[in-house]
Amino acid sequence: MRGFETGRTVVRRDVHRSGRVWSEQAMRVVGDTDEALVTACAPGAEARWPVLYAKARADGDRSVRTAAFDAMATGRWELGAATWQETDLLLWKPPAAWFSINAFFVPDGDGRRLRNWYVNFEHPALRTGAGFDTFDLAVDLLVDPDLTRWEWKDEDEYAHVRRLGIISDIEHRAVDDARAQVLAMLAERTGFFAHAQRWAAWRWEPAWPTPRLPRPAPTAEGAGPADG
Repeated sequence: MRGFETGRTVVRRDVHRSGRVWSEQAMRVVGDTDEALVTACAPGAEARWPVLYAKARADGDRSVRTAAFDAMATGRWELGAATWQETDLLLWKPPAAWFSINAFFVPDGDGRRLRNWYVNFEHPALRTGAGFDTFDLAVDLLVDPDLTRWEWKDEDEYAHVRRLGIISDIEHRAVDDARAQVLAMLAERTGFFAHAQRWAAWRWEPAWPTPRLPRPAPTAEGAGPADG
């Protein structure tokens, strides 16, 4: 598939093995090369998340997150409109990798500063005409801005989704391999981390409009045009 042009709106989707969409998020393309598809979003970007997951984020209640995973296991959940808030997000997704590397930028005076790197373990990207599909595999790695310290995040949730059968043995082995790959990249400053200083200086392009999800296709009654 032809690469995405810089500045284009794309949609990152988490797609369950049933084919149902678990979440979707509007992003803008920063770059698309053989090394990685790099996308970004800023506060105000449109998203759709499971209602229970959104409630857990709003309330800070991890028990509701557990209920969201239980709903995923049964294949029954509802999506609700959401808006990305607070941080600028830069997402680096190599082809065929079982992870993405994310950078979160927060307000700092009149500008922004890198808060942390965040490695999200997930399915390899499947390109679509609108963006790419993946599937979040629950466990994550938090890395300090200077790459000197890191810690695992959500190991308890990972164990829970394993018990629920959401993550198969094959996926579990892929995650283990990806964990080792990422830790080696960190230790050796290779891959993404070879250019971490350059990425840490990235800033959202002010001329870019806030990313929006595609509008529904026009109908005979005259619905509005899709947003690109």
